[in-house]
Amino acid sequence: MIIVLSLVAALWAIGWANGASRNMRAIMVAALLIVIIIVHLMLPFGHPLRKNTGQEAAPWIFIIVIGFVIWGYSTVLSRVRSRAKVALEPSAKQPAYSGLFSETELDRYARHIVLREIGGAGQKALKEASVLVVGAGGLGASALQYLAAAGVGNIGVIDDDVVENSNLQRQVIHTYAGIGMAKVQSAAEAMAALNPNINVLPYQRRLSPEIAPDLIADYDLVLDGTDNFDTRYLVNAACTKAGVPLISAALTQWEGQISLYDPANGTPCYQCIFPEIPDSFLSLSCVEGGVLGPLPGVLGAMMAVEAVKALTGAGEGLCGRLLIYDALYAETRTILAKPRADCPICG
Repeated sequence: MIIVLSLVAALWAIGWANGASRNMRAIMVAALLIVIIIVHLMLPFGHPLRKNTGQEAAPWIFIIVIGFVIWGYSTVLSRVRSRAKVALEPSAKQPAYSGLFSETELDRYARHIVLREIGGAGQKALKEASVLVVGAGGLGASALQYLAAAGVGNIGVIDDDVVENSNLQRQVIHTYAGIGMAKVQSAAEAMAALNPNINVLPYQRRLSPEIAPDLIADYDLVLDGTDNFDTRYLVNAACTKAGVPLISAALTQWEGQISLYDPANGTPCYQCIFPEIPDSFLSLSCVEGGVLGPLPGVLGAMMAVEAVKALTGAGEGLCGRLLIYDALYAETRTILAKPRADCPICG
């Protein structure tokens, strides 16, 4: 038994030294114990290998069962505590980060400031702006990075998911060491490391009809990078009601689309263009249909570009235009869109 416990300790130490998450280290230990149990079940009683590993399989089975119970309890408890901690009342939102630029900030944003379309006034507008990003997955990952790098002073991010290994093929704001961590916390740490002169507000919870209206009303602009139509419709309805512009993007396999929806200024809303949820075979999820790794980065960066333009007044945005990007054939096309008089949201 001492040999097995020594191996368990060694595995845990090796995992810790290599930066593996606690969940990954627990999986490694469980795999070792399962192998030992199989050995006990296959070898005859009295075999030297059984003698050196505790003789009986029952103690190791008991340890695995207890371990799963403890892991399950701690996981549930951690999620409950995290939600209780970040489920702030929308009215408690911190004020947008503002103030004079430091020398470090002036140097950081110099390439923006010398742009005629942005300049010092535009960079100040970015610093005083507040942007909510719904979803910290593929689209949100790169959008959040560029918003932070660009100096948007107050960035909120809401998502109830945790980082998984399969996310890392495209969700570039997260790292291998962050597997098992809440996506909003992982993203917040990455943004703070990239730009300490911004204020990040992570909300580790699902956006619900109860909180969406008040939460969204606290922001100047919303970016929707979610992967389901129910949330997209919810965000669209809340933004339309609050008069907050919405930049929404979506993607599948090799193709993505993006537009800016601002019915208060004469554009269609999201539901004007997509009045009904399409059949499932027409809108495959990433799990079902796959997705090109860099594609969310392309569309997420476009979302950040449109956000900077909307906040600074630079150039011409995607109001009333749906831009479609086909990565497989390196083509882009734009579709003009008008408000629908019979739209239940903005008609």
